[in-house]
Parts: sequence; structure tokens; C-alpha cells
Amino acid sequence: MRALISVSDKTGIVDFAKRIAACGWDIISTGGTAKALREGGLDVKDVSDITGFPECLDGRVKTLHPLIHGGILNIRNNPKHQEECKKLGIENIDLLVINLYPFKKTMLKPGVSFQECIENIDIGGPTMLRSAAKNFNDVTVVVDPKDYETVLTEIEQNGGTSYETRYHLALKVFTTTANYDTMISDFLRRQSVEQTQNKEDLLAQNTVTFTYEKVQDLRYGENPHQRAAFYKEIGEDKGTLVGAEQLQGKELSYNNINDTNGAIEMLKEYTDEPTIVAVKHANPCGIASDKTIAEAYHKAYEADPTSIFGGIVASNRPIDKDTAEQMVKIFLEVVVAPDFTDEAKEVLSAKPNLRLLKLDDILYSDNGFELKKVLGGMLVTERDTKLYNKLEVVTNRKPTDKEMEDLLFAWKAVKHTKSNAISVAKDKCLVANGPGQVNRIWPMENCIEHGGEKCQGAVMASDAFFPFDDVCTAAAKAGITAVIQPGGSIRDADSIKVCNDNNIAMIFTGMRHFKHA
Repeated sequence: MRALISVSDKTGIVDFAKRIAACGWDIISTGGTAKALREGGLDVKDVSDITGFPECLDGRVKTLHPLIHGGILNIRNNPKHQEECKKLGIENIDLLVINLYPFKKTMLKPGVSFQECIENIDIGGPTMLRSAAKNFNDVTVVVDPKDYETVLTEIEQNGGTSYETRYHLALKVFTTTANYDTMISDFLRRQSVEQTQNKEDLLAQNTVTFTYEKVQDLRYGENPHQRAAFYKEIGEDKGTLVGAEQLQGKELSYNNINDTNGAIEMLKEYTDEPTIVAVKHANPCGIASDKTIAEAYHKAYEADPTSIFGGIVASNRPIDKDTAEQMVKIFLEVVVAPDFTDEAKEVLSAKPNLRLLKLDDILYSDNGFELKKVLGGMLVTERDTKLYNKLEVVTNRKPTDKEMEDLLFAWKAVKHTKSNAISVAKDKCLVANGPGQVNRIWPMENCIEHGGEKCQGAVMASDAFFPFDDVCTAAAKAGITAVIQPGGSIRDADSIKVCNDNNIAMIFTGMRHFKHA
């Protein structure tokens, strides 16, 4: 019985090889692995001794040879294969232990060169792995050091591995090589502008692949009867939830992660001033900007003290003692911020289950894609990173500077509110929010009901145009003084007339922000 061992990660490999050798197996190896095994006292044959051909091209070519792949791929109970192997001098390789060049580790190194990444693309390793995995009926293939003990135990006890084990290991190989190739594809796509002056368009491809790594298993999914896990993209995690450091509190749940991600996405719209975003069930229930983060939190809380209870709070400035002392007065699930002062952490420690997340680059954002699984397929769309195409005044009265400030504030809020959505703001504070309705008047009525007197002198944002004048009529009765909306309805003139009749300023943005999930 022969084993071929060639690994980049040499953790546990000497002990593995010693136990294999003790079972009477011959060992073939390459380069650094062969050296490590010899230093461990093992008798090892070099691949070049088997092939009769030296490693060449700086090690780029060493295992790509018929005497290697024939030994892996031949079907043991196929007489024709066995006759050919005997004629060609091909000997069986019954166990393959390989892990690949560290492409991911290289790719993530600060300041790494493009060429260094290219040189860490493994060719021979994946080729041998795929050969062995294809022929799993006869060959045991190990790509993960975590499987060493399982394979050793079976060989030591039974002289070989079971079909079930070989099948499981083969599946792991194809998952690993698919992940490896996808990482390379993603890397080259991201590098495309720098290398070729052209951006590779993901949506122009007929097939797409994505790869993610598990961060953690979750206690349950969206509901307690559902299983769930959290996976992350491989590469840059700047400004994302996977890059956050949890300072205290219980393990994050599925809904915590989903809602906190929504809060972070909203917060990225508000960069200029200290701002608090409060989220409940993926919708904003409090947003406010002010001179200090403590004042911003107070405004956001006072705007809707009912909905913020049990919610998620995101801050674009460090949390200080004054802010923390307000936060501990109610139940919150998560607070995420660039940092927490020592005094704030001491105050918040009174709520040991409260999850505190430190995210240094909380305002960092880049372009990318959103994925949504549907039955039998997947939707892929560019992220909604734009705000508006224009700011066109369509009424007789222009908004005042203060109204314009609040209109843009509300427009950012409604962009991140589930459709159909209406957001009402005043003094850079979200005073009422109407999310997720099946028509446009109901979210307006919700805002009026919950905002009450706060709607007097406030401004309103709608995520889509008004097909009828009923929303503007309701806004006028509530005391709204300015409106921002995409425009584009065949009945825009009706809404404009209502606004003119009630001295309301209206702005068209030329861009809608439907949010369905």
C-alpha cells in the first residue's frame, strides 16, 4: 500500500506518517513535506524517484505525470486498467494526503503583490485531489487535517477505510477545490481594473459562483424550529458585521445579525454628524443626528420610546458614559459602535446580556452585490449605494434650508425602510415611520397616528411616487411642510396641485428605493 503526502499545512503530518508507516505503508512525498518527514525519522521516496523526472520550473511541475495520476485513477477491479498499469509500470497510490498552497492566506496579507498571489495558486494539488476523489471507490483522499484521526483509526483497526468514509472525504475534496477556485476567481475579478483597466462584470457572466466560510453555528434561525449558521465572505471584512469585535453579551442570534446588519447599512448614510440609528425587525424605529452622540440617542429614543424597546442601536461615534447611562434604562438587544469608553463599558456591564459590538470602520462602504435565494434559483443585484439622480423643486414654493436638510435626512431613512414606506422627520430626527404596507396611503396614516403632533412642521419622504393625491392630502392635514419623492407618476400633477394649494414644497429625486427584503 502506498501513500502520497504533500501538504502546505504540516500540522500533525509527521505523526500521521509514522502511524501509516507502522502499518506497513510506503510513503511518497515532495519538497518541503518530504524534508519534514525525513527530519521526523521516516523513510520517504521523492515523487521524482517514481516518475524519473525532476521537479522543474521552480516547482511548478512535479506531480503532473502519468505514473502519479495513473496510480491514483486506475480502477482496481477493471482488468483493462490493470493490464495497462502493468504494461506501463504504474503502481497504485492508495492514500492521498494533500492540502493546498495557502492562496487565501497570501491574498489577505497586507501589501501582497499580485504576482505573489498568482504563484500561490496550486495546480498539481487540486489535480491530484480531484483524481483521488473521482476514484474514491479505491482511493482514500484527505484534504483536512481534522480527518487524520478518523483515517488512521480505520487503517489501524481494519487495514483500510470504509466506503462511507471515502465517500465523505471525496465530497469534502470537491467542496474544498470548488471553494479554492472560487476564491481565485473572486480575487481576479476584484483585481481586474488594476490589471487590465476593465472591470469584470459579475452580472454579465452566464454562471456565477460564490464562496463563504462559516463564522459560527447559531442557536436557531429566524424562528426556534429552524436551524441556522452564519457565514462570511472571504476577503475584506472592513465595515461589516463579521469584522466586529463582541465586547460583552450573549451570542448573537440569526435575527440579531440580520437586524444589526440593517442598522449598519442605514448608519452608513449618515456620515457628517453624530448619529444614532435604532432598528426593530429590520426597519428603522429611531434615527437622529445632533452635536453629541448622547443628544442624538436622546432624540432617537424620545421620537419612539415604545418601538426602540428590545431593538438594535447603531452609533457612528464612540459610546460615552452619558449615552450608556441612557441606554441601560431600557432593554436593548445589541449596541454597535466604533468604540466604547471604559466608563461606558462599566455602565453597560450592568446589562450582562446586552451585546456590545465594536466595529472600527463602521462607516466604510463599497460597491458589491446583494444575493437572495429563491426556490430553484438566486437573485443577484447591485447594492443600492446611490441616493438620488436630481433634486428638482416641482412646486411653487422651494423648501427652506432647514427643510432641505430634513428632507435629505428623511430620504436616507425611507431608503432603508421596507416598501411601501413613508418616513417623517423634523430637526434631523425620524419622528414617525410607516414601513411595509401594500398601498401608499396606509404608511402615511401610520405615521400620522404614531407621530401625532410631532408631524406638525415636519417633512415627509416616500420611497416611490404617488399614484394618487391622497398621501399629499393626508400630509397637508397632518401639518407636513415639505415632501421628497421620486416622481414619475402619470398623475404627478395631482399631487403637485395639492402641495401648491397647501403651501407645501415638493422635491423630485428621479430615483426610487423599493426595499422588499
